Amino acid sequence: MYDLIIIGGGPAGISAGVYASRKQLSTLLITKEWGGQSTVSPDIQNWIGTISISGNELAKSLEDHLKAYAGEFVTILDNNLVKNISKSDSGFRVTLNDGSTHESRSVLVATGSVRRKLTVPGAETFDQKGLTYCATCDGPMFSGQDVVVIGGGNAGFETAAQLLAYTKSVTLLHHGDAYKADPVTVEKVLSHPNMTGILNAKTKEILGDTFVSGVVYEDTAGEDHILSATGVFVEIGLVPSTDYVADLVELDDYKRIKIDPWTQQTNVPGIWAAGDCTNIKYHQNNISAGDAVRALEDIYVHLKTK
Repeated sequence: MYDLIIIGGGPAGISAGVYASRKQLSTLLITKEWGGQSTVSPDIQNWIGTISISGNELAKSLEDHLKAYAGEFVTILDNNLVKNISKSDSGFRVTLNDGSTHESRSVLVATGSVRRKLTVPGAETFDQKGLTYCATCDGPMFSGQDVVVIGGGNAGFETAAQLLAYTKSVTLLHHGDAYKADPVTVEKVLSHPNMTGILNAKTKEILGDTFVSGVVYEDTAGEDHILSATGVFVEIGLVPSTDYVADLVELDDYKRIKIDPWTQQTNVPGIWAAGDCTNIKYHQNNISAGDAVRALEDIYVHLKTK
């Protein structure tokens, strides 16, 4: 019987694991892989305390940090996936895909989410070669260049707003006939002189040689258009990794886990969640790590004082 089971090996899960060890909680950390979404990024410049680091290097540093602190308190099961979580007489039972089960008094879910991928020709070929899913991570590398944003929701317009600070121009493509972002956001971003928004634009292909050189989109008349661009930023949604806990905790309409932002607790006493799998507003490595620390503080109080 563990005090805590942490599920996830990204910034949230690792931060929680380090704090759990320092607080001497008997902990099991389960992860399929290390690092989270950022492993695909060639150059991360906003991980606080590190000027520049690749996604793979960040993943390795997170793994090394946890293993250095794990000691006698944190047991690590990597290359493992959780099948489901259920209540037990003394807390919770976590079942893995290999059929093994593990019990704990509390659970922290930190399995993040995956970016919904663009599936047109060229998207896979030029992934991280001019096509990216994180403006905060990769945007500054496109300073002074013409870029395209694909997506018409708040995330798309917030990405465009970031990029306008340093790119030459931003063109946003949205497949629908009306933007999904808040009207005030749409109006403000589109008012920028270097910003262009195109509705009813169906993305058909990403062009390039070694790196991205443009985007092909189709209009309502079925005519193709080519936009020259050296960067393509895709903001078409996130898919939270929450299926295994969907029957236990409350999710929102996007399958994100609903949490109390003061404590990170879910609607089920004894289960907390942190990072991109939760219904928080912003998604960043630093935010996920901080959310997990908040959760651990509350978990410790829960286990030791209540």
